[in-house]
Amino acid sequence: MTIPLSISPAVQSALDEGWPVVALESTIISHGLPRPENLDAARRFEQILTDMGVVPATIAVLDGELKAGLTDEELVRVANEDIPKLSVRDLPISLARAGSGATTVAATSYIANLAGIRVFATGGLGGVHRGASETFDESADLKVLSEVPVTVVAAGVKSILDIPATLERLESLGVIVLGYGTDKFPSFWLTDSGFQLDWSVPDASAVADVMASRDALGQPAAIMIGNPLPLTDQLDPEVHDRALADALRMADEQGLTGKEVTPFLLKTIVGLTGGDSLAVNLKIAENNIRVAGDIALSWAGRSK
Repeated sequence: MTIPLSISPAVQSALDEGWPVVALESTIISHGLPRPENLDAARRFEQILTDMGVVPATIAVLDGELKAGLTDEELVRVANEDIPKLSVRDLPISLARAGSGATTVAATSYIANLAGIRVFATGGLGGVHRGASETFDESADLKVLSEVPVTVVAAGVKSILDIPATLERLESLGVIVLGYGTDKFPSFWLTDSGFQLDWSVPDASAVADVMASRDALGQPAAIMIGNPLPLTDQLDPEVHDRALADALRMADEQGLTGKEVTPFLLKTIVGLTGGDSLAVNLKIAENNIRVAGDIALSWAGRSK
């Protein structure tokens, strides 16, 4: 059985010619942003890359096909249809049922690698959840990134997760973590999580150098670029800390566990911050997309 992978003509042409390409996830469109603003955001994300001279490849699963690069009609479907969120383990089931779904960081990385796309922009990674020593709750993002040689630009992980445990797992799994212009790991809404990184890079060209070295060594794991928001764009730290503490307390009072916790915390924090956290989400995505575009341009320049 051949892999049901459909690469758009624009993306395939770019890959064949060695032009810069950046993969984009679809979960932020279908589950991360409210309608109808989600479709506007999806189009804007792609336009940022196009204006940079980079080909966008939004990734999703539609009608039993893995899609790398969507038409505008397909973007509309992802934004407006009630489709499930798909991680890597869900892909075989969705394909067998000719189903559709939005791809998480794990599934997007996996499909991008199948397509030959080397750079991927997302908002934040999944990670080790609080209390994981008892629940074993850990995002599939981490394991998949240990298996695919993509470069993922993200604003760290959300502060609802166990950040030091996540950094330890990334190290154990062999995922390279680089701070982009910083030696501090960002925590999504906040510029600085308070945790120090071993390595940082000053610019996109330096990232491309590390990509080339990793390839020369034949290492299979991803490179994670921790790209912090400027201080002026982050969520107010006092507002963040108060909302996070309240949301965690409310989740505990309701006895939420497992998959119920993260969606509840994110939704609750949006409400507790008066929508400010959602506005910061958009800034994060756009900031990461621009950096990913720069990296893709540098990487393409090396191969010319």
